[in-house]
Amino acid sequence: MSPRAGTAGPHTLAFVESPVQLLNVLEWAHAHAPGAGLALVVLSPVDPMTRGQLRRMSELAREEGHEVRWEEARGGALAPFRTVAGLAGPLRGASRVVLGDPFSRYVQLMLTITRARDLVVVDDGTATMEFVGQLARGERLVRWHRKGGRRGPRDLLLAPVSGVARRRLTPGGRRRVEVFSSMPVGDVPAGVTVGANTFAWTRQRFGPPRITRTSDMVGTSLVETGVVDADAYVGAVRSLAKAHGATRYFAHRRESTEKLHRLAVETGLEIVRPELPLELIARRGPVGRTVLSFPSTVVHTLPLALSGTEVRVAVCDIDPSWLTENASPRAQGFLSDVTGTARDAHRLAAVSVLPAV
Repeated sequence: MSPRAGTAGPHTLAFVESPVQLLNVLEWAHAHAPGAGLALVVLSPVDPMTRGQLRRMSELAREEGHEVRWEEARGGALAPFRTVAGLAGPLRGASRVVLGDPFSRYVQLMLTITRARDLVVVDDGTATMEFVGQLARGERLVRWHRKGGRRGPRDLLLAPVSGVARRRLTPGGRRRVEVFSSMPVGDVPAGVTVGANTFAWTRQRFGPPRITRTSDMVGTSLVETGVVDADAYVGAVRSLAKAHGATRYFAHRRESTEKLHRLAVETGLEIVRPELPLELIARRGPVGRTVLSFPSTVVHTLPLALSGTEVRVAVCDIDPSWLTENASPRAQGFLSDVTGTARDAHRLAAVSVLPAV
């Protein structure tokens, strides 16, 4: 790798597994080292929509002067071993590591190898809020939507790796840890620095957008992660679309084709599969005068990306009756916190679920 020399320099190594993580790495680089190039490694997932967005984001990263290394990290049983072996040298040589998902087993494995004294965690959505809290409380790193209870064989096998990663992400001695986030983070562990992601790069690079007279809706993967019942979700989308005159539904990259087809048929919404993270899509425009969402990352990020425009972001609460029996006990409280801490989003009461016509 040979990124341009600068403050970030060739000794800064970034790992991303999603388009949003890559966007937030670009925001961090813009805020901390404008004009300098990063060595950026994409640990590619298998989902086609995510891969497509990552390809487009990689093009933008190269245009900004960053070196991008694409790794087929999940391309078969031996892929993880090849990937880790190939990255061992750069990991040991990096003085700073930037990462987007501290809950990722892949990233946790990388943290057992690196000798970097500076670690930076950029946003991977609302999970950042949970990560900071778990780190402050000394808890094991586990995603908020996973149901509590006994750990499975895979969790027990990888527990030592997760434990080392958590210790590496805890400041101590000459090791510094920064969280670069657009999310509200409380209970910050001693020694952790919090930097504000204001989406300055996004606003500079794109827009301002043309604003339409209609409303847009933002999809979530709460059904796919087993948190919200599918029938309740479709009914809620139908209610919101009717009440607010929504015409488009921007799909989350993890939403299933079957669910999106059902939404199109039962709600009449135009389903849009974005080629880039929604913050960039909205900033480029056109975008609805009102953007409707359920509790998710965008209720925090879109107001920042669309700062200076007349677009209103509105968030609809999740009714407890929509939750599945498999939802984590923490789900309702966490989703409520996501909504309640959104500084510039208009809060809507939970809607009644309209039956299919």
